[in-house]
Formats: sequence, structure tokens, C-alpha cells
Amino acid sequence: MEQQENLSVVLYERNDLRLEKRPIPEPGHNEVLLKMHSVGICGSDVHYWQNGGIGDFVVKKPMVLGHEASGTVFKVGSGVQHLKAGDRVAIEPGVPRENDEYCRTGRYNLSPTIFFSATPPDDGNLCRYNSHNANYCYKLPESVSFEEGAMIEPLSVAIHACRRGGVTIGSKVFILGAGPIGLVNLLVSKAMGASQIVICDLSLNRLEKAKQMGASFTIAVEKSTNPKELGQKVKDALGGAMPDISIECTGAELCMQAGIYATKSGGVLVLVGMGKPSANIPVLDVAIREVDIRGVFRYCNTWPEAIAMLASKRIDVKPLVTHRFPLEEALEAFKKTKEGVGIKVMLKCDPNNQNP
Repeated sequence: MEQQENLSVVLYERNDLRLEKRPIPEPGHNEVLLKMHSVGICGSDVHYWQNGGIGDFVVKKPMVLGHEASGTVFKVGSGVQHLKAGDRVAIEPGVPRENDEYCRTGRYNLSPTIFFSATPPDDGNLCRYNSHNANYCYKLPESVSFEEGAMIEPLSVAIHACRRGGVTIGSKVFILGAGPIGLVNLLVSKAMGASQIVICDLSLNRLEKAKQMGASFTIAVEKSTNPKELGQKVKDALGGAMPDISIECTGAELCMQAGIYATKSGGVLVLVGMGKPSANIPVLDVAIREVDIRGVFRYCNTWPEAIAMLASKRIDVKPLVTHRFPLEEALEAFKKTKEGVGIKVMLKCDPNNQNP
């Protein structure tokens, strides 16, 4: 083992984020020890830091943050056959602990006992070294960078959301929110064949980025925007048509309401954004127009497809990474993310390799 400290980003409790040295773990029988390279900061990481929890997931003991990650296999457990030291991998953070009914039906993301990196009480990947189940580490082709590998996690959210929504050739799609998740939904919708994509946001800068990345139409909104009026603006943008699928990526009540009003009768509203536990929605409008509302919880069975999309250059996530910090400057990186700087902030965990 090369002698190097395992510097880690550890959340102790609300507003108490620290850099500390932890032991380098030994990989278990079916695990690999990873030398971490690139880890993106997710909105959930910031939320845990600022609020100490998300819903029922509450920080009760020190927890390493970070779940958008890639790295290099440093050591393999005795039972691992498909990976070897030196392999570059992307890490799927959700690992089933048991083969329950959800796993047997292919929906392991819904397993109530699933391990998930950086969700209390499970530690994440913002460290120099970490061990992970080898079956949830996916080898990266040479044409896919470490940063692209880390971006597979948010990309997977979009793949799962677009699958749940039924995006296909010719679909008209409305995306609410042009943050990182909204923008990857834009990319995936295009790759899956959507013909027209409308996206809205409060931020003009993010809408400009969405336009650059292929949005057909952008709509600037304000917090006081009337949801029915927003729905009408979407219809106007589409020349009188209404979206087949709306993908809500903010968690804001206004956007859920607008998503219902905007979606065509018989269409689908996909809820990706995490907001308050309850929201007021026009349920009568949902019922009489048969708008299907479908929830999204993370993802499942997406990493191979995401890697194929990146390797074939069908999708380019590189423009989403706007800021990079070495692991030693993690606290500053979190502050910048909280301030809304850029789109995706990436932390570089290997002091000897800070390349993308």
C-alpha cells in the first residue's frame, strides 16, 4: 500500500463540515479499494450540510459526503474476478444489501435496506481512498474521462426519469428547472429522440446554457409566476401544442402545478425534484385530463447505458463541469456550490492527478 493519508470530507452535524484523516479501508471479499479521482458536489450534499438531513434521512453520526464519483481500482477483494488494479471505474452509489422483491423485479433502487453512499448512515466517496462493492463499479473506456465518469450519477437520474416518462422519437418535452439535473434531462431527452424541448428557470444564465445545449425554447420565470400562465407560455412556445411529457426537476410547488397545467391530456408528469413532504396540486385537473404523475427515486440499471452514450459521444456532459477544486479546498467548494456558482463543481481527490 502506498503510504498516503486518507483525507476525507466529513459532515458531523448541521453546518459542521470538516476535513479529516481517516484510515484507509481494506476491501472485503466482493469489494475493491478505490483511489478516488473525481467527485461532484450534489445539491443533496449541500442540503445535508445546511440542514442536517433530508426527510427521514438524518445525520446522527459523522458521515463522509459525496456520491457522484469515479476513481481507479487500487486493490481487489479475494472474490473479485472482473476488475483488476489500475482499472478506471465509475461508481454506482446504490448497492442492494439483500435480494428482496424489488431486486428480483429489477427495481433495486426501491429496496428499503439499500446501501447508498452519502445517505445517513452510509459514508460516501469524498476521500482519497474508499472501498465499494465491485459489482457496482463499472469500467470506463479510454474515451471517457474521470469527470465524465463522475457525471454518470446525475446522468443516470435523467436516464431513469426519461424512461419513466416514456420519452421517445418525436416527443415534446417540458423541463422545469435548468440546474444540473434539468440540463442532463435535456441532454437525455434529445438523445432519446425528443423533437422539441422547452425548459424554464429563474436564472437567465442557466437558460442561456440550456439554449447552448440544445433546448428548443427557454422560458424565464419568477417566484411569483402564475402556474397556469406558465403552462400557457409553454403551449405558446410549442405553437399551440402541449408537451407529451413534463419533467419537474426543482421540487417547487409552483413548478409541480405548472407541470400539470402544461402537460397534454393523457400525458405524463415526472417528479424528479425533492421538495417539501406535501404540496398543493390541482388534482381535479390531473383526474379529468388523465395526466399520469410518476415519481422518480434515484435510478436503477442505468450505468451501462450512460457509459455507452458517453463513449459514443451521443451525449456530452463536459460543459456542465464549470468549477474544479482540489480535495484540500473542499470547504471552499461547498461554499461556492451553496452560492450557486456555475453548474457542477467537481472535487479532485488524487493530489498527483488533477486532470479531468
